[in-house]
Amino acid sequence: MKNKKIFLTGGAGFIGSSICKFLCENNEILIYDNLSRNSIKDTSLLNKKNISLIHGDILNYPSLKKTVDNFRPHVVIHLAAIAGIDTVIKNPVNTMKVNMIGTYNILEAIKDYADSIDRFIDFSTSEVFGSYAYKVDENSTTNLAPVGDARWTYSVSKLAGEHLAHSYYKEYGLKVITIRPFNIYGPYQVGEGAVHQFIIRAIKNEKIQIHGDGDQIRSWCYIDDFISGIKLCIEKEEAVGNSFNIGNPRGTITIGMLAQLIKQIANSQSEIIYVPKNYVDVELRVPNINKAVDLLDFKPKYDLFEGLRLTIDWYRRLEK
Repeated sequence: MKNKKIFLTGGAGFIGSSICKFLCENNEILIYDNLSRNSIKDTSLLNKKNISLIHGDILNYPSLKKTVDNFRPHVVIHLAAIAGIDTVIKNPVNTMKVNMIGTYNILEAIKDYADSIDRFIDFSTSEVFGSYAYKVDENSTTNLAPVGDARWTYSVSKLAGEHLAHSYYKEYGLKVITIRPFNIYGPYQVGEGAVHQFIIRAIKNEKIQIHGDGDQIRSWCYIDDFISGIKLCIEKEEAVGNSFNIGNPRGTITIGMLAQLIKQIANSQSEIIYVPKNYVDVELRVPNINKAVDLLDFKPKYDLFEGLRLTIDWYRRLEK
């Protein structure tokens, strides 16, 4: 992909920064972000002449619309969202506003340019599949979950965003693709993710906290593999109008075993402790990625051990 103008909402975060690193060659990138999760500060990406950042909020439609009108992007990657279980539980109203109204705002802002936009990549979540998701595929039933549990405001708002984006595809011809990430980890990650939190504590030999019994099961996907899936969605015409699970089923492990593995790789003296869990959790989350394999030729390359080793090495360099 060359000579494209790529617009990233929420592009200063963990995944956005990684996308910039992989797509900045021969393209112009504009990031629109309120910097609530700022991973890009740990990179030199903003020193590049073809990467720019506008400090803006996805809920500020006039600012967003003006930015889009001035930039006229070829590819739009919509990452701006409220995420992280602690943040979601504390701020359920803002979660719904940002994830639903924010998605509506960006879709409205680019609607008039549907014919000239090559791709609109909408980031959803694997949480749309609910608490027990074993080898779920894109046709599996999504779960709206009980009303009143703040945890599920995130998945419901993301699912609403999916329906909205695909409605713009059907009604306005906007070339929409939905991505459902399954537990992405790697360098530049910030926030509440288990891998990030475990590594930060492990390299400092601090106590590693596990919420609950540690028997929750996740499939972990290294960031470079995930970005290769995004690139394939942009490049392949067959992707348009589809949703894709992007993850790595071979990286499946319990949270307790993940903590032990990180401690082992980091050669850490950290004590692993178990603390009460005061929220509804996802007990099982393993993707079926056959659709991405068949349609996109998506092939995760990094096993969990190698991905964690690379991630730990990066955090150690960052701490120096």
